Amino acid sequence: MSEIITGCAAKANSADANKIISDNGGMPVYVIEREIPGAGKLSPQELKAISEKSCGVLKEMGNGIKWMHSYVTDDKIYCVYSASDTNALIAHAKKGGFPINRISPVRSMISPATATE
Repeated sequence: MSEIITGCAAKANSADANKIISDNGGMPVYVIEREIPGAGKLSPQELKAISEKSCGVLKEMGNGIKWMHSYVTDDKIYCVYSASDTNALIAHAKKGGFPINRISPVRSMISPATATE
């Protein structure tokens, strides 16, 4: 599914439409959608355990994948990663036992500052 952004946020150049945002190391950035029923009700201890598991798997995998941060909603967790490719993201999910329902490359980033640029 693609969204059309209009108005003050639509300053993107059409030539940039297929680019993927990269992290400081040059790896593409992705948003991963994980369906986890009741995610928003997980305790701080449960979230810490999930984070520790993820970090352990990342350490085993070495370079080529980096967890940046995640957003926990009622029934999903949206994770922002940079990775050499989607295969690294899938391997991380398998090794950690994490669901992975959708991987989306980040094409652009906007914020309130976008309106003033």
